[in-house]
Amino acid sequence: MTEPATAPRRGREQRLARARTQSAKYPYIRRKLPVVELLSSEAIEIIEANAETILEEIGVEFRRDPESLALWRAAGADVQGERVHIPRGLARKLLATAPREFELFARNPARNVRFGGDATVFSPVGGPPFVYDIDRGRRYGSLEDLQNFIKLAHMAPAIHFSGGCMCEPMEIPPNKRHLDVQYSFFRYSDQGCEATPETPGHARDALGVARAVFGPEFLESHPVVLGNINSNSPLTFDGRMLGALREFAGANQGTIIVPAVLAGAMGPVTAAGCMSEILAETMAGMALTQLVRPGAPVILGSFVGAISMRTGAPTFGTPEATQMIFATAQLARRLGVPCRSGGSLCSSKIGDAQAAYESAHTLLPTLLAGVNLVTHSAGWLEGGLVAGYEKFVMDADQLAMMQVLAQGMDLSVRGQALDAIREVGPGSHFLGCEHTQANFETAFYQSTIADYSSYEQWTIEGSLTAEQRANAVWKRMLAEYQDPGIDPAADEAMLDFIARRKAVLTDAVEEE
Repeated sequence: MTEPATAPRRGREQRLARARTQSAKYPYIRRKLPVVELLSSEAIEIIEANAETILEEIGVEFRRDPESLALWRAAGADVQGERVHIPRGLARKLLATAPREFELFARNPARNVRFGGDATVFSPVGGPPFVYDIDRGRRYGSLEDLQNFIKLAHMAPAIHFSGGCMCEPMEIPPNKRHLDVQYSFFRYSDQGCEATPETPGHARDALGVARAVFGPEFLESHPVVLGNINSNSPLTFDGRMLGALREFAGANQGTIIVPAVLAGAMGPVTAAGCMSEILAETMAGMALTQLVRPGAPVILGSFVGAISMRTGAPTFGTPEATQMIFATAQLARRLGVPCRSGGSLCSSKIGDAQAAYESAHTLLPTLLAGVNLVTHSAGWLEGGLVAGYEKFVMDADQLAMMQVLAQGMDLSVRGQALDAIREVGPGSHFLGCEHTQANFETAFYQSTIADYSSYEQWTIEGSLTAEQRANAVWKRMLAEYQDPGIDPAADEAMLDFIARRKAVLTDAVEEE
């Protein structure tokens, strides 16, 4: 016989149900809050001028990619070997053809997202080789783990975009796993996603899988994936990333140009110096997309953090990183391109207080700065080495709070509540008034993780920590996952393409 649910447990289940019903309402955030511009016009102009000086005097290396060098030479840059000196103003001029905003199309049109303007899109962690949960500890990621995270992102109300590889399926050979990754994104979620960009060949394969789903004609005029292109900071792009960039831009798919700069290691120890370097690298990479195909959608990205001057380990959630998030968004708006930054970054190994405050110090500034694509928003642990199950749902809970915050204060007749104030009058309370009874269920955001009960009730229920409560939440979410389904012909086409590609690929990573 099933035991009746206790009132606290029923309350948690009701909160989860409400959270799930909200997922269809908000495919992405349209911010109603004014952006915070932390830097003065003078400060921004100094960074822009310094970036132009870097491009012109120092230059950027485009290694092992003659095609990119030829494009720069034809555009009027001074190409000396593999180093490209870009005349002042040239990169900015080339970026005039890049769209200020663009839509990325998902399998489910209700889950299309928009990058740029007042849009903010939350995307989960990407790239870790390890995963963690409190039952099994830290271990290498698997294909099952990746598919679990895809399902969790699919279900989380405030995760709008599946993003990139949420953990590497380490049991699959490195030169073939990108095919299983791309298939998993398209098969187990109907959200939009990124594509695998490690080599030009991987990028072509990702586009091949996407064409099997959407059709080649659709891709020609509709972005359906983003390719995350990292520079090899400082001031270097390698041939593999450049080849992938040309594949995505040439196919009219979106690219994110992201310098991987940690202050004190791949960039100067000062925030302003780092931002000048970041802007120079992103302008060079984004301008190249326009040389490949004018009008190709592109996003200015930054990955901001620093290293500990004592240990050399990466640090996150610091005041300097916060300054760089605000600067990134301001610079992107002045360039007229969408922006990617921020997330729920931390150096912590588990979902503890350090993870919470470092993530909060990254996430809230990201929203207030007006960042358009917020990657690594859920699940990030250990400086990005680990995707954490409990951290994923704890972060997703915070993302839903940011979703509510971004809507701004309700100033409708309901929000003003004058009828309630008239009804209650002086000296009484609002608990039983008509306005409260009509609105109490949706009046305030109710966390799916936090415990609001008394100490005694919390003790009776096991004295669970937030991480332990999150453990139960992700397991419940996976148990309740509902397959979004896929057109059988598209599924068959993907599987056929993947089988043919795996038959000719070796296990080792190849350049092409």
